[in-house]
This record gives sequence, C-alpha cells and structure tokens, in this order.
Amino acid sequence: MLIVLSSLWYSSIIVRKISKEERKKVELWAEAIQKKANLVNYTDKLFDKLRTEERKKVELYVEAIKRLTNPDPNFNPDYTFLSNVVTSNTTVPVILTDEDKKIKTHRNLDSLLTENEDSLLRQLSLMKKSYNPIEINYFGNRKDYVYYKDSKLFTELQTVFEDLQQSFISEVVSNAVSVPVIYTDAEQKEVIGFGNLDSTKIKNAKYITETIASMRSENPPIKIELQEGATNYIFYSDSWILTQLKYYPFIQFCVIGIFMLIAYFLFSNSRKAEQNQVWVGMAKETAHQLGTPLSSLMAWVELMKANGNDEDMVYELEKDIDRLGTITERFSKIGSAPILESNNMVMVITHAIDYMKARSSKKVSFTINHNAEVHFDAQVNIPLFEWVIENLCKNAIDAMKATGSLIITVGEKGSQIFIDISDTGAGIKSGDKKTVFQPGYSTKKRGWGLGLSLSKRIIEEYHAGKIFVKESKFGDGATFRILLNK
Repeated sequence: MLIVLSSLWYSSIIVRKISKEERKKVELWAEAIQKKANLVNYTDKLFDKLRTEERKKVELYVEAIKRLTNPDPNFNPDYTFLSNVVTSNTTVPVILTDEDKKIKTHRNLDSLLTENEDSLLRQLSLMKKSYNPIEINYFGNRKDYVYYKDSKLFTELQTVFEDLQQSFISEVVSNAVSVPVIYTDAEQKEVIGFGNLDSTKIKNAKYITETIASMRSENPPIKIELQEGATNYIFYSDSWILTQLKYYPFIQFCVIGIFMLIAYFLFSNSRKAEQNQVWVGMAKETAHQLGTPLSSLMAWVELMKANGNDEDMVYELEKDIDRLGTITERFSKIGSAPILESNNMVMVITHAIDYMKARSSKKVSFTINHNAEVHFDAQVNIPLFEWVIENLCKNAIDAMKATGSLIITVGEKGSQIFIDISDTGAGIKSGDKKTVFQPGYSTKKRGWGLGLSLSKRIIEEYHAGKIFVKESKFGDGATFRILLNK
C-alpha cells in the first residue's frame, strides 16, 4: 500500500508539472499566432491604403492627360508640370481607350505583354475585371477611358501576405507543442486546419463535433482575432504522453496487484505443499508405529489359540486385528497413487457397514437401499473407500447422539454411480455446507476435524469422483452424496 500510495502521489505531481508546462507552451504558441494575426490585420489595412493611393495616382494621371489635351485656346496650362505628372507614374499599369474601347496608348506594362494586340487585349480584359475604369470627358461630348490594375509592388506585397496567411494555417496544423489541435472558424463548425488527429475522420461532422466538445471540456479554446469582425478559434487537448501519465498510476497499481496476487498464490501453494508433506510424513510414521504393536497382538492371538481360549473371543480379536491392519494400510497409502480395481459398490458398502453395525449402539438402525438386479461396479481402492464410508457413518452417529436411522442408498445417474448417506441427526447449517470439508472444521469439543477433509481428498483426488452435502435442514438430518464413474 505504501508503494502504491507513493507512486500515485509522485505521479500526480509529475502530471501537474507537465500539464502546466504544456499549457505554457500552448499559450506561448497562441500568443505568437495572435501577434502574427495582428500583423495580418495591419497588412490588410496597409493594402487598403495602397489601393487608395494607387487610385489617386491614376486619377491624377487622368487629370493631367485631360488638361494636356484641352482644345480651349484660352487655356494656358503648365505643360512641363503636366508632362512630369504623366511620366511620374512608373508603377501603376494603365491602358487608355476611346469610347469605342479601342486602345489608344498604355503605360507601365511589361514589354512581353505588349508585343502584339492580342496580349494587350488580354491585359485590358484583366483590368476590366479588377477595377471600374476612370472616365475622361472632353469638349464635344467626346470620352476616353483609363483602365488600370494593381502595381507590381502591390502584387508582390499581396503574394507575401497570402504566403503569410498560408504559413499561419500551416503552423496551426503542424504546431510545435505536439498536442491534438483543431483550428475552426467563428461558428466553430468549419475546420480550417488540424494537427495530430486521424486525417481519415476529419471530414466526419459527428467526429468533429464530438472532438471539439471533448477538447472544450479539457481546455478552454484560444480566441484568434485575424481582422476586424473576423474571429477564429483554436481547440486543443492534452498530449498523448500526458494522458498516459494520468493513467500510469492505475496501470501500475493493477500490475502490483497482479504481482501480489501471484505471490499470494505461490505462497499459498507452497504452504499447502508443505502441509501435504507433513500430512504424508505423519501418516506414514503412524502406519510404521502401528506395525510393532500389531505384530505383537497377532502373536498373542496365536498363543491364545494354542492354549484353547474362548473361540468367540479369539475370533473378535482377530477381526479387530484385521481392522488395525486395514487402518495401517490406509495410512501407508497416503501420499502415493492407490491401485484402483473394479468392485461391486453394494458389497463394499455392506462390508464396511457390517463392521460399523457391530460396534455401534443398538439404537442406531442401518439400512442399505439398492436395486438387486443392477450391478453397481466402479473402480475403487477398497481400504480407502471404506475409510470414507466409516468417516461419514461415524459423523452421522455422533450427530444423532447414537439414536436414529442411517440410510445408505446406491443408485445410478447417467454414467455415474451415486451413494447417498442420510441420517436423522442435528443437520448442517446452510452456511456450513462447504465449510464442513475444510481441515479443522468440527462441531465436537474433541476432534481434529480431519475426517471429512480426508474423505474429500480420497474421493476427488484418488477416485476422480465428487462428494458434497446434497441436502440438509438444521435440526432435521443431512444427506451426503458421493459420485463415482461407472
């Protein structure tokens, strides 16, 4: 937890620092764009002034021509001054035509554009599209027209302006801060430029609307004043690196959690393996320790037979010695793979019940229900399986306090054989149906609570079967079911 909390704290500090730095970069970049936009505004105003000045220059040129061609004998103009006015126009291209639109003269046109009449006519057509002509009225209702276009200097300045504007848009598209960005018009619908976004989706109106809404929720848009009455907006979101850093602590937390989970399972399995080794070692040592007194008892029984003691007593002693031998065999088999053989389950269960019946209270009735026409054969190890039956029967007798009915039902269900062991005892609480098979679980004051745990291991690990509480009502008995493959 300390590692996770430290990681979250440190990562949040880094994210805040990077977010601030990124914001500063975007603001600095936006400020540069704003200054460039101001330059664009200034250039636009300058062009308007230049257009006005060139118009005035053409009008002055027209007035000088009008005075130079004035036929009034009483008019005495300063021809030198007027001639200087006409010749001083060295920048604005002009064409003078009569009222029938026939070209009379021209000025400030490139020699390549005036080498033939067709070229001049094309220039005249361009001038007509650019500006309205200036009319020259003479005496006698005679008229001439002066057509003009922007000077070469003005055209070059305009080209520079267009390049500047294109550079502005390109800079928005390929911005230096490497964040997803969208440059829109005043209505925030038309995309003028974009950067660090999927170009295949940029024409999708829904995608643009959702992206702009997402960007607006992350950061307020930057307003750009390009010229009077024209406003554009820049929307941007956090960079991919910053987004990754925001989620990095949670990813790290998950990785640490997975690591801890794996470590827990490894530790748990290690403990189980160690417990199993202790369990096996204890079982084999118990079997070894039982061997010595068992051999001695067998010798005493043989001696009693030779001395002619009570045959019934000797017979019962032999049965108990056989039982001790079976128990010793059971303990010796723990930890090793048992040999399974095909056996009739009714006969195996009957043999185990007969032994329990002779050593239980007469107030406990034992009943085995089965179909006599069916052979219930299964692969089992008899000593281990009888151990399971004995454990279940002992628990049932204890639950009934040595008074009641114990019913064993053998049947088949599909490819399996089921053995139900029912009693009329105290029953099992609904919350304890799975807990009863855990090591250490016991309702008795004395006991280790290993019987059912051992039974589950014998049935499920050694016989590939299943054992569980089929049904139980607290205070009204319980039924355990064993499932074995035919």
